[in-house]
Amino acid sequence: MRTSSSNVYTVMLLDDHEMVRQGIELGLGQAPDLKVVASFGTGRQLLAALAQRRVDVVVMDFVLAPSDIDGLSLLQVLNRRFGTCRPLIVASHYTPATVALSLKAGCWGVVGKTQNLKELITAIRTVAQGRIYLQPCMLPALQGMQSVLDVANMKTNVSVSTSLQVSDCLTPKEQEVLRCFLDGMSVNSIAAKFSRSASTISTQKQSAYRKLGIRSDSELFKFTQQFGKPA
Repeated sequence: MRTSSSNVYTVMLLDDHEMVRQGIELGLGQAPDLKVVASFGTGRQLLAALAQRRVDVVVMDFVLAPSDIDGLSLLQVLNRRFGTCRPLIVASHYTPATVALSLKAGCWGVVGKTQNLKELITAIRTVAQGRIYLQPCMLPALQGMQSVLDVANMKTNVSVSTSLQVSDCLTPKEQEVLRCFLDGMSVNSIAAKFSRSASTISTQKQSAYRKLGIRSDSELFKFTQQFGKPA
């Protein structure tokens, strides 16, 4: 449902870089059917503003300042308190797992910051009209995450309140392997623990990495710091 007039979609912006916000606002000014009513540098400012005025779309960065609320938690709050406002993430970096978790938390779309403003305008219009917006390159990586695709296909009828974990994307054996690895165990030690071969453990670890969209051990540790260890 629109919160504005019949001809215009209202938008709020959230990014902790003022120059980025100003650039997006100037770019959206080219679209006669979009109106930026406010922009903010922190999630707390955004939430306070939404309590006073609802908008159609919230265009937000996923990674905010360290002292601010994290992107995933903010999506959950927006979904719970301001369900008529549809969040659209504009991110400089994202993985299949972050896209999947964001959709489950209440996000309506994801656009990479490498895209042009025309793409962003299309995404805002799509989301404002009640449809999920994802770039085509994101779809193949999400095909195996059926629960996520179900949420995307039924978005207007689903109230998402699932507790989000890294394990949502992984098989039970992949969860075991990553959990042990994060506890400091080697591939050989994990193999001995579960009576599997070292090559099997290594294969399961690499499969988990592909699903999470990460390529190295350091990326795994960084990812779990933000989203939590496998349950």
